[in-house]
Amino acid sequence: MLTTAETAETADTAAVPALRSWVHWVPDPDAASVPQVRSRVRATLDGWRVPVEVVDALLLAVSELVGNAVRHAGGGAGRLRVAVVAGGGWLRLEVADQGAGLPRLPAPRAEVDPESECGRGLLMVQLLTAELGGELSVVARESGKCVRVRVPAP
Repeated sequence: MLTTAETAETADTAAVPALRSWVHWVPDPDAASVPQVRSRVRATLDGWRVPVEVVDALLLAVSELVGNAVRHAGGGAGRLRVAVVAGGGWLRLEVADQGAGLPRLPAPRAEVDPESECGRGLLMVQLLTAELGGELSVVARESGKCVRVRVPAP
């Protein structure tokens, strides 16, 4: 099940909102939710007329972050929440879960073992985010964590 809540504090939804807008979803923490969330994030960003290069980067981030949350914190680890926020000149993607462990963000210029089957996703997200002038961060919460991607709004 995928539940949605939307709030828009702007009258103009035909472009990236100048004020604050946000949409969030509470999907089941399972693999079937990844394409559903990705589709909804795409529809939201398309509705805000976000340029394709930013949409592509955020969709890759959605796939990676939701996939990681399902893999590492899913399976009975509680609730998953995905949000897209526009405001203050920024677009922000947040994926929060109730998993106990915090992901290690790659060090700048990190090298990844080409034979490794994991460990590349966050590095790709970090590099694409930095290329757009943004940042990737992790925030510890009382009940879990939130991984955020923030990029300048076009």
